Amino acid sequence: MQFTYSIDASQPLLTIEAELHKYLFKVRRHSIEDDLYFRNLKDKNLYRYKVENIDRRKTTLKLIDYEEVVIEPKKELHIGWCIIDSKSVEKYIASLNEIGVTKITFISCKYSQKQYKPNFEKLEKLLINSSSQCGRSSIIELEVSESLEKFLEKNPDSFMFNFSDNNINDKKNDIDTIVLGCEGGFSKDEVLKFQEDKIVGIDSNLILRSETAVVTIASIVMS
Repeated sequence: MQFTYSIDASQPLLTIEAELHKYLFKVRRHSIEDDLYFRNLKDKNLYRYKVENIDRRKTTLKLIDYEEVVIEPKKELHIGWCIIDSKSVEKYIASLNEIGVTKITFISCKYSQKQYKPNFEKLEKLLINSSSQCGRSSIIELEVSESLEKFLEKNPDSFMFNFSDNNINDKKNDIDTIVLGCEGGFSKDEVLKFQEDKIVGIDSNLILRSETAVVTIASIVMS
């Protein structure tokens, strides 16, 4: 782990309990006088603490110092993702965080399965763990939009990922925000909301699952 997350990081004294206590001191086997690094993911600081006391149920650490350490991707990417099965999102959200995606807006599109709603609490836990592992000093920002129309009102320069002769590799430097569909893709009305030069695809005749497409998009645009 590059750091440990605690919402209370920055306080002079830090108390670790429950599962995190067990992980750090029974699994990772840290001991008295060890230095541990924490982030609160509200600021860009990396906080160095020293272990002062360990008992069976909790550990107390003392703040030694801190410094601003910003580790972020060089490019920003906002993905509008038509809502799919939440379990599929949960499988791939950490990869998108590590690739460097800045923001994901989950959109209720024509072919979205309406019974699925993103569980932000669970997704944020996955994102925090991902950033702790890869060192990123933030996590992906998450939001929901009630329709593609509403999303485009706020993000009028968005691209669409769909079947197209416009190769995404040729446009990637222009893409800050891109929308991709759920299983079943986009309706005709949704496609017509984008100008032809704003619709991009890849050089393949295969149909990608939504979760495969989102990782493909992020990898290409962020490279």
